[in-house]
Amino acid sequence: MSKRLKLILWTCVSILAFLEFGAASNIGICYGRNADNLPSPNRVSELIQHLNIKFVRIYDANIDLLKAFANTNIELMIGVPNADLLAFAQFQSNVDTWLRNTILPYYPTTKITSISVGLEVTEAPDNATGLVLPAMQNIHTALKKAGLEKKIKISSSHSLAILSRSFPPSSATFSKKHLTFLKPMLEFLVENESPFMIDLYPYYAYRDSAEKVQLEYALFESSSQVVDPATGLLYSNMFDAQLDAVYFALTAMNFKTVKVMVTESGWPSKGSPKETAATPDNALAYNTNLIRHVIGDPGTPAKPGEEIDVYLFSLFNENRKPGMESERNWGMFYANGTSVYALDFTGENTVPGPVSPSNSTTGVSPSPGDNNNSTVTIGGGGGGGAKKWCVASSQASVTELQSALDWACGPGNVDCSAVQPNQPCFEPDTVLSHASYAFNTYYQQSGGSSLDCSFGGVSVEVDKDPSYGDCLYMIAPATDGMNRTMAGNITGNITAIDSPLASPSTSNEGFRQMVVSVAVSVLLPCFVVSLSLLW
Repeated sequence: MSKRLKLILWTCVSILAFLEFGAASNIGICYGRNADNLPSPNRVSELIQHLNIKFVRIYDANIDLLKAFANTNIELMIGVPNADLLAFAQFQSNVDTWLRNTILPYYPTTKITSISVGLEVTEAPDNATGLVLPAMQNIHTALKKAGLEKKIKISSSHSLAILSRSFPPSSATFSKKHLTFLKPMLEFLVENESPFMIDLYPYYAYRDSAEKVQLEYALFESSSQVVDPATGLLYSNMFDAQLDAVYFALTAMNFKTVKVMVTESGWPSKGSPKETAATPDNALAYNTNLIRHVIGDPGTPAKPGEEIDVYLFSLFNENRKPGMESERNWGMFYANGTSVYALDFTGENTVPGPVSPSNSTTGVSPSPGDNNNSTVTIGGGGGGGAKKWCVASSQASVTELQSALDWACGPGNVDCSAVQPNQPCFEPDTVLSHASYAFNTYYQQSGGSSLDCSFGGVSVEVDKDPSYGDCLYMIAPATDGMNRTMAGNITGNITAIDSPLASPSTSNEGFRQMVVSVAVSVLLPCFVVSLSLLW
């Protein structure tokens, strides 16, 4: 091969390497279902699509869920529960049957891209660590028979407690009692180019060591930095320190090249009396800053520029979870589909700078773009005879109203926190009253046209302000008359359907498109010239 041809081919390969380097990090969401009265899988799928989330983790292979995500192009990570590990590890035929009956009928219409085998098994009381690798191997064999071993990655998620120590990050090592389990599993991951999955929770580190850890450090808002004395690396947030601890622990076992995926991270919005940091404001601050951090692609101090894929925990509060109060309050949404706080998953619909932790004890969170300074105009006060509101029809059935209410508070993107218990519009506790508040909020923030007050025929426009007591109904700003305003008290996703929240944006997507465009314009001639020289 001539030197000239070698040079051209080397250039082509370099461009491909640049393309890989330009790949952006991803934000996903964990969709747990350990709760009562959750929306149907189809409703949840609609909500996730509306939020423009492209990566979802589910904790089993529920068929209704797999069907709900068909033709959405959302990438699913499915889980094998700890209770199923024995069956998966014992017999290949069990796994073959599971794949044939549960996965293959829905793939690739449903975009399953990874399987997490077991959930934090080192912390589970039944000590199922010995079953994980055999189960992973059997799944790999089954996937290979179906020709999918390169398309669906296999791994297992772990708690940070798998480390014997995590600070300073450079001294982190895996616990000795887990080494015999970890080494062959890591060899499997290397062989199959699968990531090491870890669940990172700065909240727990702060809660359990509040006298040593600053809240701002845990929330990505510290003005100072923590130094790793062995490396001199500076850490401005705990998430990076925990992630680098995993990188250093892998390096200590000679698995430096294994990619790391953060399969859970989040912050609870409510806790027991001793869990004072579990508030909606802190949950909003942590998740907003985490999204910004990941989308900004800064990597970590030990691995600057490293791609980081993170799944936020969790989509819904899960009231059936045991343990402290915070365990049931990690969700961004209540079980009925209303938002706990207004999180912008794009990381862009926010003012510059960090979202500061709040001392508020009201349980009401600011929207990320407003930082507690928004002013929403509320109807009333005279003047403006053209003012209209949209309320639920008293002639509609409860079933019809509930269905429309679920849509408004879910895919309709209405912040329905005002109709939650102990909030100003909760009483009277009827579907008719709650639906009226939700319908009107959607109607006003969508522009206030008659089409925005259809709701399948279960709503009507009225010209009398339905506000009562402290429950104030929104109205679009009027040009005449006097209007009552309320600053900072109406929060959540008060964003129209065509807002940035509902459309793919992000600077990373633009960068990726630019890279692809440049690469195509260069790579095509590159390979054409190479072929012409060979001829």
